[in-house]
Amino acid sequence: MKKVLIIKLSSLGDVIFTVPLANNLKANGYEVHFLTTEKGIDIVSGNPCCDKVFFAPLYTWRKNKFNLKYLFDMVKLVFDLRREKYDIAFDCQRRIKSLPFMKFCGAKRRIISKYSSEGAKYGANEILPPAVNCLHMVKWNLDYANYLGHDVSEIKMSLPEQSAEVKQKIDSLLEGIDRSKPVTVIAPATTWEPKHWDVENWKKVVEALRDKSNLVFTGMEQDKALISEIGGDDFINLAGKTNLKDLMEIFTRADLVIAPDSGSAHLAWASAKPALIEVFCCTNTGMFGCFGNDEKYFALSGKLSCQPCNKRNCPNEQNHNACTQAVSAEEVIRLAERILI
Repeated sequence: MKKVLIIKLSSLGDVIFTVPLANNLKANGYEVHFLTTEKGIDIVSGNPCCDKVFFAPLYTWRKNKFNLKYLFDMVKLVFDLRREKYDIAFDCQRRIKSLPFMKFCGAKRRIISKYSSEGAKYGANEILPPAVNCLHMVKWNLDYANYLGHDVSEIKMSLPEQSAEVKQKIDSLLEGIDRSKPVTVIAPATTWEPKHWDVENWKKVVEALRDKSNLVFTGMEQDKALISEIGGDDFINLAGKTNLKDLMEIFTRADLVIAPDSGSAHLAWASAKPALIEVFCCTNTGMFGCFGNDEKYFALSGKLSCQPCNKRNCPNEQNHNACTQAVSAEEVIRLAERILI
């Protein structure tokens, strides 16, 4: 059995988009190992897509970049990878942060896409161009399997099964829901400012769905203010009360998830249970949007000439962050009501 290493160090959504590649390699007889960070460890640990997981705590290391222990841990990790004697390594990160692991992991074939950046290609000894530029990230990653001659027509997603403790915790958090109504999870927050949908639109959606569904709001501690502003405090507000494992379990109990382009949205899609409405502002639906069932998954975007810019800061001075209002609340409400009937 040949042994392969997949390197994907960030972010949550990007790690999720790499899981189908791991499943394809497993289905074709490879022993699959995965190197990831704090962002992706809960996605691949215990996931049937891979046989072994290596953890690189990059975000911890960055805070202590002059710490000798950090250097020792990094070197030790590289030696641990080398002991595996990989036949192939795939750099799915394609950035400088993956270069040292790719360069020194000891794999006979170290393969990276031509469309890498920051000098990451110097860690590889094989370069392949994707079949078509600007494919969805799932298909872009699967192009590595296609390069090996595999059939990539099937896209298989998988997530780890959650423990009894996690399930009991979610039972408790959702104890007050009305079992006669569907469950809608609203996860309004994301990382980039231009990815955030307009607050007034969120308020309209909440008001329209309040009597039609159990509304459950999710987010991190820093998202509490946003969720309060759009009315989340009147419903089940789990902001700051859940971790990634909890969120995976919550999505398996939802009928609908509404979110911007975010890790939460990608996780909901990966869970395969709820319908999903994703609201895209500055980013590309073709590269990052949910897909696979046109009656269940909806990636919405406006028609502005500047969309998508894929920039963290809006470059449009005259019409700043106009894309955050380009999708109307009415469009989201119509879809949600159709799904929830």
